[in-house]
Amino acid sequence: MRAAARDAAPAVLGFAVVRAVGVTVLLYWGHRRGDPALGRLATIWDAERYGNIAVNGYDRGLPVLAASPQAGNAYSNLAFFPLYPALIRLVHALTSLPVPHAALLVSWLASLAAAWGIFAVAAWRYGKHTGVLAAVLWGALPHAVVESMAYTEALFTALAAWSLYAALTQRWIWAGLLCGLAGLTRPSAVALVVAIDGAAAVALIRIRRRPARQPAKARWRPCLGALIAPLGWLGFITWVGTRLGHWDGYFTVQKLWRSRFDWGVTTVRQLGRVFLHAPSVPFAWVVVALVLCAAIALGAVTVAHGQPLPLVVYSVGLLVIAVGDSAFFGVRARFLLPAFPLLLPLAMGLARVRPGSVRVLLLGSTTALSALYGAYLVFAVDHAP
Repeated sequence: MRAAARDAAPAVLGFAVVRAVGVTVLLYWGHRRGDPALGRLATIWDAERYGNIAVNGYDRGLPVLAASPQAGNAYSNLAFFPLYPALIRLVHALTSLPVPHAALLVSWLASLAAAWGIFAVAAWRYGKHTGVLAAVLWGALPHAVVESMAYTEALFTALAAWSLYAALTQRWIWAGLLCGLAGLTRPSAVALVVAIDGAAAVALIRIRRRPARQPAKARWRPCLGALIAPLGWLGFITWVGTRLGHWDGYFTVQKLWRSRFDWGVTTVRQLGRVFLHAPSVPFAWVVVALVLCAAIALGAVTVAHGQPLPLVVYSVGLLVIAVGDSAFFGVRARFLLPAFPLLLPLAMGLARVRPGSVRVLLLGSTTALSALYGAYLVFAVDHAP
């Protein structure tokens, strides 16, 4: 464990430095505006909803306005998965920190765990240098400010990264358990479930094809891990359905949030609006459109490059969700934050850049742009990132 922590230290430290730059810019901007940055990070948009769930629990039914499909504000907190608010409540109880501060503490610690997990996955396949760069790049993405907010992306990415690492290293029980926890964190965990179960199925097929007889545990561990993996996601979906009195209750809640899978029709329409009428659309939408296009291109590269199957399935699954959902356009780049395997080709390319000073300049510029854009999202944009 000490050796692993020592190997990961440069990645975690590099990530922490990058995010510290972003938070420092936020603090300065907030001070100049008389609007405390930490308060905004802990309470704006969905962050406030997670805090409310931690304190008051979930709705017992749909809002009255939900009786009308045209209701504009018939939003239920049953759309939000329970692990993050449960951890907020636990930290609040153990430390007596105010709920918003407890929410930030959970998110920040989870982001460090995510950076370590990203390093572990990348280093396992491509070497430590690439692992460090992948973790740093994840902290310098355009929407990386969300990793420092009281949102679920940091926690989900940590659980997903370590679940994938466990699958890659044949630790099937751990892979299933971590995937199950991820399934209690975000609805997009379905992509991780498919990745873990697919990897377990491939492992079983390979075991069956080996001429030598394998130990019994080599067979039952992938099976057990695959069975555990979807339990968190299925459990919450079932619980919401039971609470609302019909099996598809969770999907009803999502529809009231204007979120349903429409095979990308809405996304194509929105991209067309951005690229055909760019001067008249919000700048944040232009950035989201560019991020989406870059992610699709990187997805093609990861498939062509021959990344391990679990990483490819996970990344492509998140891409399908981000593109195929009819959700508000401004959140699509955030949906892709956990898709860290898409960064591995960039990290590998950056590792080959010579001299090292050029690499530092590129990372420094990316960090600065991410910090400035993060402050813009938090203070200047009137919708959730």
